Amino acid sequence: MQRILTIAWLTWKAALRFKLFLVIAVLLVGAVVGLPLIIKDDGTARGFTQIILTYTLSTITVLLGISTLWLSCGTLARDIEECQIQVVATKPIGRWQIWLGKWIGIMTLNATLLAISGGCIYGLLEWRATKLPSAEQKILREQVLVARGSAKELVDQKEIDASAEQILQERLKTTPVDKVDVPEVKRQIREQVKAALQVVPPSYAKTWEINLGFAKNYLAGKPLQLRVKFNSAQKSASGTFDAYWQVGVPQKTKLWRSDVMSLSPDTFHEFAIPADMFDADGLLTISFVNMNDTALLFPLDDGMEVLYPEGTFGLNFARGLMIIFCWMAMVAALGLMAASFLSFPVASFFAMAMLLVVLSSGTLAETVDSGSVVAGDEESGEIGHSVMDYVLIPAFKGVLSVADLVNSYSPIEALSSGRSITWSELGKAFAQIVLIISGVMSIAGIIFFSRRELATAQGTQ
Repeated sequence: MQRILTIAWLTWKAALRFKLFLVIAVLLVGAVVGLPLIIKDDGTARGFTQIILTYTLSTITVLLGISTLWLSCGTLARDIEECQIQVVATKPIGRWQIWLGKWIGIMTLNATLLAISGGCIYGLLEWRATKLPSAEQKILREQVLVARGSAKELVDQKEIDASAEQILQERLKTTPVDKVDVPEVKRQIREQVKAALQVVPPSYAKTWEINLGFAKNYLAGKPLQLRVKFNSAQKSASGTFDAYWQVGVPQKTKLWRSDVMSLSPDTFHEFAIPADMFDADGLLTISFVNMNDTALLFPLDDGMEVLYPEGTFGLNFARGLMIIFCWMAMVAALGLMAASFLSFPVASFFAMAMLLVVLSSGTLAETVDSGSVVAGDEESGEIGHSVMDYVLIPAFKGVLSVADLVNSYSPIEALSSGRSITWSELGKAFAQIVLIISGVMSIAGIIFFSRRELATAQGTQ
């Protein structure tokens, strides 16, 4: 372990010698302090705070990612190209210890920089919050500077599939369908079944029953928030629709009825409801009355959600920074792996290209869904096919499976909306990003580095 820590210290010395640590630290602190001065917000303290969290965390993630990639590629590739690694390799130290020592050195640099920038963000938010009126501070503490858990109504996908299958079989008895078209007909029927659960016709009501689970035991006396979203096929003259809400069950729980709300479609709305509106079993009943002339659709996935306080913002913010730290561990492993068998310019290009592929997972997903890399005929709706599909589509699926392991955790979005990042989510992120993805890259990098011939002349001046 002493040998590994020695290599880590040498990595620190190289970063300090090239002023990388100081430059990145200044850029990070400057971004945290400077961004709030140029960001435009909606004029509310809540909106301003959310934008600060989103932009500052995104900026420090990008800056740390670029510096980590550059340093991880350069610290190993440069040492090899400039024949400095030969001096170290002749000592009683294994190649794997050199590789691991450089990774630890880079990660301790990242931990220090992330702690500095994260501390600045947290201090800035807390300082600005104390300057606000008490009413605005209450909103921030309940909706943004907090760790909120969420609960949704359980959707039985098996029941939806069973209903769609039953309707399909009844339709096939009266209207024969070609075997090739059966999957598409079933998909359309399934969407119709889902629509029946999502659509609220004019003058009708829709009720959600959401089980708060174990959280009911510590939510007594604490206000909750509803997060709702709906879509409309038609536009209104004002651009908004009237909404009337009722929470609770008459004769069973406390009852709360809202005033008429004017809400816009295709966007999320949050509003508070009184405390203790759920029953003894933790079941919260929410009803919506459609007072408009057109039907409204509440998506099953995110149409209705209950948010409740679960922890403090400080601890939640620390867990979010830890997930970003896990991202940096993957970037460092990627850069070192590339530098293990490539020169510095090529390793940087290769690592950057790999990151861009992961970030473009949305485009890859569309290609996989279409089943072909060839553009189809827009007029006929037919999908083109190519021999490359047999190679690229499975490859894209493999890339997407890896990208999903990384992109499934978004601490920036969770922190900016006051969502709780649980210890279990942090543990899963560490296992998937650091242990699995970074571990595979580290093993590959160590193997490449161990097999690389260092005695070969790297070039002449």
